[in-house]
Amino acid sequence: MATSFSVTWDYRCPFARNAHEHILTGLAAGADWNVQFLPFSLGQAHVEEGGVSVWDDPSQDSGILALQAGVVVRDSYPDLFPAVHRGLFAARHDDGLHLEDRAVVEKVLTEHGVPAAAVFEQVDSGAALANVRAEHERYVASHTVWGVPTFIAGDEAVFVRLMDRSPIGSEAAPSIRTIDRVVDLLTGWPELNEFKHTVVRR
Repeated sequence: MATSFSVTWDYRCPFARNAHEHILTGLAAGADWNVQFLPFSLGQAHVEEGGVSVWDDPSQDSGILALQAGVVVRDSYPDLFPAVHRGLFAARHDDGLHLEDRAVVEKVLTEHGVPAAAVFEQVDSGAALANVRAEHERYVASHTVWGVPTFIAGDEAVFVRLMDRSPIGSEAAPSIRTIDRVVDLLTGWPELNEFKHTVVRR
């Protein structure tokens, strides 16, 4: 029986990049997981009380354009989502590009066979933003999600920082083992609330 879990993302977070690379590597190798990828706006999470929300003024958030594009690809072009997902993380963290730049997002979409015009049509209509908002707010309400990557299974949710990556071409076994460990702790040992090294040894 497949292991089911959800995981949040915002393309600006390097730890989200690390976790999602492991998940994508595992899935590509046939890991028996049923994964739901959930958008989460770090910009909205940091709006001060009484401030203008990202939903009302998306231009204030440098990550919301790419997040919307990712959700459109996830829903409308699911077979292409893994490559685009990696590509948008790489644009930000490997290439140092600005995800608020429409040309950057368009290039990633086009390189991976996604019709950029169709994606931007959903962005420009407001449909993509409405989907991001609905999912963001749903899991804030149900699981008190406040960051990325948050892993969710059943009633449990945990924020996770993985220190290593799994770029394209990586051996799958370590990634599968890593994600299985995370989910096993999430579902099998909810009494463990915090486990954090005092020093990060790289």
